[in-house]
Amino acid sequence: MAVCNLKQEMRLKRKKRIRAKIAGTSERPRLTVFRTAKHIYAQIINDEMGISMVTASTLSKEIREKRDKLEGKVNVALEVGKLIAAKALAKGIKKVVFDRCGFLYHGRVKALSNGAREGGLDF
Repeated sequence: MAVCNLKQEMRLKRKKRIRAKIAGTSERPRLTVFRTAKHIYAQIINDEMGISMVTASTLSKEIREKRDKLEGKVNVALEVGKLIAAKALAKGIKKVVFDRCGFLYHGRVKALSNGAREGGLDF
């Protein structure tokens, strides 16, 4: 139990350090990622206005339909990245700042960012 709390505390410390340097603007909003054991969530946020512009997750209707065909959580995260890129391009967002939210840039977080790049986002 103490190990889980320590891991979470360390992630939150990393998150604070990252957020002190990164902020989303109207020209370059922030693409943030949150990961749980089962799901992965992505949002594009404009911090100046305090609004979430685009969201996508493994719970999205488009991903739920494909999730049975895909093998593994990494492939699902790749599809979430492509979905958020498509939604962002539809709203006219091409450049973003990537916020990994304290998670290590490895596995599902890396797959989501690669999917967003493949989808056409620039960061």
